[in-house]
Amino acid sequence: MKKILITGSTGFVGSHILEHMMQQTDIQIIAACRNPSDLPATFNGEIRQGDLRDFAYIDHLVKGVDVICHAAAWSSLWGHAKESRSLYLEPSLTLIDQAIKQGVKRFINISTTSACPSQSADPFSPGIKKTFWPHLSSMIEIENTMQRRASEGCQMINLRLGLFAGARYGLGLLPILLPRLKTHLVPWVNAGKTAMPIIDGRDIGQAFTLASLATGLKNHENFNIVGPSIPNAREVIEYIHNEFGYPKPHFSVPFFIAYPFAQLMELIDPLVPWEPLVTRSIIHLLEDTHADNKKTIDLLGYQPAFSWQEAVSRQIESMHARNEAPMKMAKQIT
Repeated sequence: MKKILITGSTGFVGSHILEHMMQQTDIQIIAACRNPSDLPATFNGEIRQGDLRDFAYIDHLVKGVDVICHAAAWSSLWGHAKESRSLYLEPSLTLIDQAIKQGVKRFINISTTSACPSQSADPFSPGIKKTFWPHLSSMIEIENTMQRRASEGCQMINLRLGLFAGARYGLGLLPILLPRLKTHLVPWVNAGKTAMPIIDGRDIGQAFTLASLATGLKNHENFNIVGPSIPNAREVIEYIHNEFGYPKPHFSVPFFIAYPFAQLMELIDPLVPWEPLVTRSIIHLLEDTHADNKKTIDLLGYQPAFSWQEAVSRQIESMHARNEAPMKMAKQIT
């Protein structure tokens, strides 16, 4: 029976992995988290409580594990380079190192289809680091490390995911975009024609389960993971307008104007008491990726089941139910 460790098991991705894997009968799940009280009441597997910033905890965490699903992440949509490195990149690199040293058979990582937008149809396309988005650069450094160390006995499987949506999601493009639409100042970018590869958390859970159990994989594999269909930005915002009453943009700008305008918003941020209206990372996420599920379907048997409309609705309904303030562009530092 495989022992599968899920880091970040109480977060958006980790909790959906956990829920999907709990439906399996031939695996032993180990949940890694800081707050076990946030785990589902029905979970009866092993819990390894601790903080990934603690080397001694990581050393204990990976003992006796066959597969690691690394879903823990500290993220920010702009800035916070120091925090991205200390809270996410360095713990992730230490986890990879210990996985190799202790004989873990497979390490599965989260990345993004936006790692290299112009070439992301090929999931092996090299990611391009962006100085304006340190968190993306951290993700790409982890990808590069996995590729470099894939010959050391632990299979390295990288899942480039589309834009997260669904219940319980607290950071991302949609939660950031919605309150900004209310200002009537956010434009369409490229007339809203670019694709938004939205994926429901439940489909992410399926993809991780399949990647954990698949046979015949190479030492290093990269997969794109998106939903069953991919809308463009205009379709998504018009759906949100029609279903939930959020305003639509009133004008459009091309990418070559959107990027310098976003940079200006970042530059004046120290002078104003609110977060930037838009950042270059948000514009980056609106770039076309051309990612699809073909390889994932062929090699993993992945069959996404939840439409982007359902994912978006679940996320907005969850946000409304919690009645929270507008999402910040970085996770709270704890």
